[in-house]
Amino acid sequence: MPACSTKCGKTAILKRPKTGDALCKECFFEAFENEIHYTIERAKLFRPGSTVAIAASGGKDSTVLAYVLKLLNEKFNYQLKLVLLSIDEGITGYRDDSLNTVKQNKEDYGMDLKILSYKELYGWTMDEIVAEIGRKNNCTFCGVFRRQALDRGAYLLKVDYVATGHNADDIAETVLMNILRGDIARLNRCTSIITDSGDGIPRVKPLKYAFEKEIVMYAYFKKLIYFTTECVFAPNAYRGHARVLLKDLEKIDPTIIMNIIKSEGLNKGLPRLGIGKSSKVKRLLKENEEKTSSCNSKNCCNAKPEKSHCLCKTTIPSIS
Repeated sequence: MPACSTKCGKTAILKRPKTGDALCKECFFEAFENEIHYTIERAKLFRPGSTVAIAASGGKDSTVLAYVLKLLNEKFNYQLKLVLLSIDEGITGYRDDSLNTVKQNKEDYGMDLKILSYKELYGWTMDEIVAEIGRKNNCTFCGVFRRQALDRGAYLLKVDYVATGHNADDIAETVLMNILRGDIARLNRCTSIITDSGDGIPRVKPLKYAFEKEIVMYAYFKKLIYFTTECVFAPNAYRGHARVLLKDLEKIDPTIIMNIIKSEGLNKGLPRLGIGKSSKVKRLLKENEEKTSSCNSKNCCNAKPEKSHCLCKTTIPSIS
């Protein structure tokens, strides 16, 4: 490997997928952490003195999020109280094992942990739900239940924010999913770094601009403990198709992920896709109708043909 591009004098051990920079381990840690700090500061994600519940699944994203938030909270004095909030969906062979990782994170990071289960909230486990409805669309059901469970957990913990581990790849996949489904109305919400769950407790995404590959490398080089097994129902998820499409696009254009989530139209509101826009013909017809209705009937050109300037005679220009 070449020398570290920061000219620190050390040998690079990786090439950042996000920027292409060759970095040593220490410089990669610093760059990764500083970018998340910059994201938090620029978006003003937290108020000093707030309590933040980290949605912890035991996976790489939530584990890295918990580790980095704890580190940045101490380094930059955010004055935050950090707690872990986990949801037990009741998926045998998946969630029961991942919760052991969350409990280990609780000990390693010195954070309080609250676990809520589908069984106690809804009277059903996800295994029982799938047994009733089958494997089709079960991820949709689970997603709705999980979001509601996080809301209830946040309310019980009396937190000010819920921080989720959604990364840049996740958000880009969601954008593609909504486009493929024709669900344009959700495009703005899925790219927002702060969303309101409806109960007054905002959800924030500190890892919004972090690439999945870099999260994996950070966890690997930091030797963080996280759960890697995929959910047993994940192969049936629609998201998988969007993920494959995104990876294929990324091979052609490595900047595609950031291009998707930073789209100006998505961040400002209604995407610039012609949605809700009037055509030129409709605009001209409406303008002509308004002018005609304002014409004085007594002096109208229908009564006095010589008044050729009357608005009633206004013609719509041809449109090529």
